[in-house]
Amino acid sequence: MMSRKQQLGKRTDKGMARLLLVEDNTDLAKGLSMVLEFEGHQVERAEDGQSGLDAVRAFDPDLIILDLMLPEKDGYQVLKELRTEGVRTPVLILTAKSQETDVVMGFELGADDYLTKPFSTLELLARVRAILRRAAQPATNEASRQAVCRFGDVEIDPARRIVLKRGEPVDLAPREFDLLMALFNRGGAVAGRSELLKEVWRYGYPDIMTRTVDVHIHELRQKLEDDPSNPTHILTVRKSGYRLEV
Repeated sequence: MMSRKQQLGKRTDKGMARLLLVEDNTDLAKGLSMVLEFEGHQVERAEDGQSGLDAVRAFDPDLIILDLMLPEKDGYQVLKELRTEGVRTPVLILTAKSQETDVVMGFELGADDYLTKPFSTLELLARVRAILRRAAQPATNEASRQAVCRFGDVEIDPARRIVLKRGEPVDLAPREFDLLMALFNRGGAVAGRSELLKEVWRYGYPDIMTRTVDVHIHELRQKLEDDPSNPTHILTVRKSGYRLEV
């Protein structure tokens, strides 16, 4: 029997995946469904948080596109319940909010990426493709061959995806861990935002304007730096990107 990754890999090779769109704006939901179905995907819709949760359990989607502002239960509650239940299906959150804290909360609860309304259909499709490619990628044993990595008082175990700071575990979201490893593996060299989007998020359109990398860098600093506002390890290189001082 094929694993979930193998099944998704076969579907995405053909351009098709099962998508659940949880959006209470009927006109927007219809428009997005048409675009996604034209792309070859199977789309199920839900108009409130509770219906979205029920649909996840019944439809078993490959990707959930989740609006944050929903009736019954908002997107935060839906995301929290899914992750608490152990549902690891990738989630792309849609938000009309521009406050960084709202996006950060989504990432903290287990979202994989976000789009701020209004957005273009091209950008939506690019994000969907990137998330599905990443989810379908077969696991490799490369991490298991890597030794424990260290910088400052931080220790990284790539094989077990564990991070310790002064011996205490640090809870990193999956993309935060991947971003940290992408920086560490460069040995102090600078990584541009577009480069990181391609490597960590598998974006096929790296020129898309997004603050995804910046938000994740902010979170890494909050969790790993002694003084996040004056970082000594996760550094910004003006007009170039970021680097990890190891």
